[in-house]
Amino acid sequence: MAKRISQKIYQYTAIFEPDVRSGGFTVTIPSLPGCISEGDTFEEAADNIKEAAGLYLEVIKEQKADIPEEERGVVVAPIQIRV
Repeated sequence: MAKRISQKIYQYTAIFEPDVRSGGFTVTIPSLPGCISEGDTFEEAADNIKEAAGLYLEVIKEQKADIPEEERGVVVAPIQIRV
């Protein structure tokens, strides 16, 4: 009988910040401290942060540490303040 490998899917909130100097985006995942990536387009940045987060979680798993879970997603939205 073949051994089944199961994988759990984790969901995290990624913060995309436009890089006004060079264009593109810098991306972080607050629940994974130090997990940061970038890309010339939003799509590239999204792909790159997924890869970075996957590698980040693999290291945690290899160290037999608990993988951080985001209890509930956060909503990130711009607000305007009059002063």
